[in-house]
Parts: sequence; C-alpha cells; structure tokens
Amino acid sequence: MEQALSLAKLALGQASPNPAVGAVVVNDDTVVGQGYTQPAGSYHAEIMALQQAKEKARGGALYVTLEPCCHYGRTPPCTQAIVKAGIAEVHMATLDANPLVCGRGKEELEREGIAVHVGEHEEEAREIVETYTKFITTGRPFVTAKFAASLDGKIATRSGDSRWVSSEESRKYVHYLRYINDAVMAGANTILMDDPQLTTRCCGGRGGTAKKQPLRVVVDGTGRIPPTVRLFAEPGSTLVVRSREVTSTEKVAFGKVDVELLELPAEEGIVDPTVLLKALGEREITSVLVEGGGILLGSLFDHGLVDKVIAFIAPIIVGGAEARTAVAGRGFDRIADAFRLQRVRVEAIGEDLVVSGYIER
Repeated sequence: MEQALSLAKLALGQASPNPAVGAVVVNDDTVVGQGYTQPAGSYHAEIMALQQAKEKARGGALYVTLEPCCHYGRTPPCTQAIVKAGIAEVHMATLDANPLVCGRGKEELEREGIAVHVGEHEEEAREIVETYTKFITTGRPFVTAKFAASLDGKIATRSGDSRWVSSEESRKYVHYLRYINDAVMAGANTILMDDPQLTTRCCGGRGGTAKKQPLRVVVDGTGRIPPTVRLFAEPGSTLVVRSREVTSTEKVAFGKVDVELLELPAEEGIVDPTVLLKALGEREITSVLVEGGGILLGSLFDHGLVDKVIAFIAPIIVGGAEARTAVAGRGFDRIADAFRLQRVRVEAIGEDLVVSGYIER
C-alpha cells in the first residue's frame, strides 16, 4: 500500500477533477503491475496497473488507495475490469466519498467473490484525495490559505515591500503547491503591489506531457487592475472577477491579453466569496490556493470558507503599526471564538518554519 500511495502522489496536479489514485498488482509476492490516475478522460490507476500486469493479475492482489469506481463516467467502471482480470483480493485504503460509489464498489467486488480489505494507511490516503472529496460532496473547491509572514505577523513593511519575506527554499515549495492545485487566487492589492506571475515553475511534465498552468483567479471587485500587469502575459488562463459592470472598452482591452472577465455580486466592493467558489466549482475547479492579500483572506475566513492553512514563518521582525498582516476582514471579538487548526504539522524549510493544519469545524 505504501507503494500505491507513492504512485498516487504522482497524479497530484494532473488527475483533476478525478481523484489522484495509485494502484499496485501483486502476485506470488511480486509486483507485476502498477499505475496512477491519468488526466481526466484517460485511464484510472487500476486500469494502468492491470494493463501492465496482463495475465499475471489472475489470482493476484490489487492494492489501491481509493475504492474502485463502479459507475460509468468518462471511462467504464474499474470494478468490472478488476473482476475480468481475475483479481482474487483487493486492498483499498479508503472508501470513495462520491455518492455514486461510496461503498458500492466494495460491495460489487464482494458479490463477485473477491476478498476486500479496507483501511490500510487510511489517513494518508484521505489526505491525498481531500480536494476531490470536498468537491464531490459539496460542489465547491477545497480552499487552502497560504501566506508568508514575519515572526511578528507582517506580510510586508509599512511601505508595502514584501520581497522576500520567505526563503528561496520556501518559494520553491510554493511552486509545487501551485502545481497540485487547480487554481491560484489573489486579490487586487497583491497584484498591484507585488506584480506577481502566479505561475508554477516546477514539475514541467511527466512522461513528456507538459503540465498546464493552474487557472489564475484575480479578485478585483472595483476594477483597478489594468490589462498591462505581468501575470496577464504569462502562459495559462486568467479569470478576473469584478463586482461592477465591465465596460465595452475594458472588454476589448482584456480580450487582447486573453483574460476572461466575470461579474459577481459584492458587498462594499468586496466580491461575495461564497458565490465565487460556487462559480469555480461549476467550472470543475476542485482546489484553490489563495495567496493573499489580507482583505481576500479575511473575507474567506469571515465566511468560513477556508479548509486548510499553510503559513511560512520567517525568522525576521518587521514592526510597524501600519505594516500589512496576513488576514484582515472582520475577525473575532474574543480569542475563544478564533479559528483553530487541527492535525497541525510544523516543519523547517530553509530558514523558515512551515505551519500547516485544517480549520476545526
């Protein structure tokens, strides 16, 4: 199962909106086939492993990180392929939260006389498919709030300078985070002050297939960002979200840089994040990495829409009462009401500490 989990991680960033799954076929204590989920519309992990195993799959065991599908989607059911291959037993790390599957795949295999075991390395397997699980059960993307801050909680100086709060090693890791997410989101102030690219410059491709860039989502409620900012010239697609009506002149200008404009309702110039996430879910965006700034993150926290936090803490003191902090918004009156993280992890990357965890519901 550990090998299957390693394979599943290889599918992160290219399997969406399908879950990232790994599969291994074993016969006579020998690995005879293995695979991981291919891009949507292509083979699932189980099919990749069974095709590699061929006749050696008969009488063997299949180790798979997620319950095999039992319905017709973009591809036929994996359960039928498993039965046809003559697999004798299936070890699945966790059940699929998809209402079309959710235990039905397990039951179908058992009806065919296949021994089924569930629960090996379940927690790790669930984490790999956490974005898929959120999307398939709610229709909304999984939201990760990412920010880099000093020890005193500043993301920039009082003049707005923020290059660079985090270390080079941390910034390289952020490129990986962008790679495994469907979309990267930032607010207008971040774009105007930092002029970021918001692209992933790692993991250029596996097997000769280049990884497309994540969708860049720019939340610009009042329409301050001009079509000349750097990220509009970067490869990949960009969606600019507005709260006011787009003029005909703006449509022409943004059309020239191939930027899509989307108008959504807002309160006091701030786009309604609930409506925004619903709109992204309708586009089959299963995961969003939110990179700031404080107003956007504050709005998402205020509406209870953040699922996970990844904070890079740099060993520096910035100071300044007017220096920007990572999360603005309304916040709370009492510490007791503050959002708390569970399943917290702390690790060192370069000179920084990275604190990650899930919002306690």
